[in-house]
Amino acid sequence: MPGTTSGRKRDDSRVGVGPSRSVRVPAPMPVGWRFRREVTDNAAMPLSVSPSESTRSSATAVHATEAGTAAPAPAALEGRHGPRLLRSGPGRPVGGNRVELLRGGGDYFPALIAAIDQAVLSVSLETYIYADDEVGRAVADALLRAVERGVRVHLLVDGFGAGDMPAPLVQRLEQGGVRLRVYRPLRGFRLARRHLRRLHRKLAVIDRRIAFVGGINIIDDHNHGPFDEAQLGPRYDFAVRVTGPLASQIALTAERLWWRLALRGEMQGGGIGGGLSGGLSGLAADFPLPQGSLPSPTEAGVRAALLLRDNLRNRRTIERAYLQALGAARHDVIIANAYFLPGAKMRRALLACRRRGVRVRLLLQGMVEYRLQHYATHALYATLLEAGVEIHEYAESFLHAKVAVVDDSWATVGSSNMDPFSLLLAREANVAVYDEAFAAQLRHELERAIALRSAPVVPEDHARRGRVRRCLDWTAYMLLRFGVMVAGAAGRY
Repeated sequence: MPGTTSGRKRDDSRVGVGPSRSVRVPAPMPVGWRFRREVTDNAAMPLSVSPSESTRSSATAVHATEAGTAAPAPAALEGRHGPRLLRSGPGRPVGGNRVELLRGGGDYFPALIAAIDQAVLSVSLETYIYADDEVGRAVADALLRAVERGVRVHLLVDGFGAGDMPAPLVQRLEQGGVRLRVYRPLRGFRLARRHLRRLHRKLAVIDRRIAFVGGINIIDDHNHGPFDEAQLGPRYDFAVRVTGPLASQIALTAERLWWRLALRGEMQGGGIGGGLSGGLSGLAADFPLPQGSLPSPTEAGVRAALLLRDNLRNRRTIERAYLQALGAARHDVIIANAYFLPGAKMRRALLACRRRGVRVRLLLQGMVEYRLQHYATHALYATLLEAGVEIHEYAESFLHAKVAVVDDSWATVGSSNMDPFSLLLAREANVAVYDEAFAAQLRHELERAIALRSAPVVPEDHARRGRVRRCLDWTAYMLLRFGVMVAGAAGRY
């Protein structure tokens, strides 16, 4: 779950923080909130699923699939596994969305800033890292311009990942009218599971009509912190731009977290104050409803689902979505993951794919950023390689992507790594897309990275590692296993 660095802090949820006070405020919900809970953001109230009528291919980044209520399932999802993949489990897809794949900060930040500049009512932005670099200042400028137009702007950052935001930047945002809050502020270290629960997801919502989800923090792709070297390329990552019904669900997700944290007194404004500002009525007014109807399914749009991980109702949503997709795989699986330490169920699912003759390719971190995580991951290589899993290590720069493609029917882009810190502790958000054209586009990007910017792990070379290296790998693995036990989650991983 960690990513690359920004100054002293890196995208690393493995660092515990001090406790935050919990304040219970017995008060009625703001007007309209009860309705929002019914139209919940994810698996607590799964949306009904109507099979897709057809799947259309497109050479552009925006792909569309026409949805119908009584049409048969697409051929890519027919058969033994397809209907079960769409029917069962949380995070069920809703049709009528437009989903655009964004490659790295070069695509993401221009699209994000353009959307903020078009905002008329509200902007919500959640990020793990907010760097004071060229990109961070450009996003700050866009947020301040929105405030000047009368837009309500909310910025929620993690207390560790963005805990070192410079005071001048914080002051500029707050004085400019941005509602800046810190999730679980850093107040010291205590070895407790609740202090490891970080806000690791990256969301942006504009006017409840446009949403962005992915793995990209507010940081320049070329800002590698203490690892900054001239030969390093841009950070390798993805995000998606979403319009349609799913954008409304993502908006509710951001609003509910802001509301809950305010009530519990877990937010700290600018590292100084906290709690509610202006009372419940003020909080309700923070998210003005747009005039007219919210986004409705478009006549031509893709099926997509919001997959959340939190510590209440969505503890296993992302993991189960991966397991269901792997269980439905028939031909090909590609997973790109920055921090790869899957649990027993996930490893069994990957090995089961190989036994069924499914090709499995993993694109993993090649740079040594966190030694413990790096060596622990290598401890798992032998079993996977023996089963025929193809492992490639990204060599051009830091890999930060958390994406996957299964056959021609399922793809996911988001913030969740395949490791215990993402799947057991942090708040994460992924979008799953059920569309052949989108899956083909993401597969093309990953195959290019594998062919041009990665090095294969040769089974024979890996088997020839010396005793010291093998001992180091397994020692690192056992230390991380011990960490999972301390977190109280060993039985679930």
